[in-house]
Amino acid sequence: MTDKPAPLLIKRYASRRLYNTETSDYVTLEDISGFIRDGREVQIVDLKTGDDLTRQYLLQIIAEHESRGESVLPVDVLNDLVRSYMGGGASVVPQFLQASFEMLRDGQSKVMENMTAINPMTKMPGFEMMQAQQEAFIKAMTGGLSSGWTGGSGGPEAEAQPEGEDLDAIKKQLAELQDKLSKLS
Repeated sequence: MTDKPAPLLIKRYASRRLYNTETSDYVTLEDISGFIRDGREVQIVDLKTGDDLTRQYLLQIIAEHESRGESVLPVDVLNDLVRSYMGGGASVVPQFLQASFEMLRDGQSKVMENMTAINPMTKMPGFEMMQAQQEAFIKAMTGGLSSGWTGGSGGPEAEAQPEGEDLDAIKKQLAELQDKLSKLS
């Protein structure tokens, strides 16, 4: 069993400002979203009452991203979530979603482990660049849901490019690698 690091504690003041206890400064919802994308767990508590507000702030972050057109959740899924809240009995939806996301994270980790395991391609020039593009592609295809993934990120340059350009770059690099492989044979 691995020890998870303690979550980053964010305190909400009566003024509704959010205070990062690690860095002793105020943060925004966008900052908190960045911490989570970087793989950090956060806990948001009300300074006065001690109530855990994490869930409602995470839902607010999701709602803001969805309202800006950064849609990850299909309408059918949102409808099912609303139905699960409105249903009389206990719902299996939360356990199903948690298990699904765990499977997604595990699958991504295994893909990256298999790519870097004793593989002769890892010694090829340009492999790191191809791996970074692969990670950027997976991140783009999963909508950034790979925050728990330890494979790294595509870097700021990968995020700045539209998805079509990422795919073109991956195709180009793959063709270059195939060319190099054929020359080595």
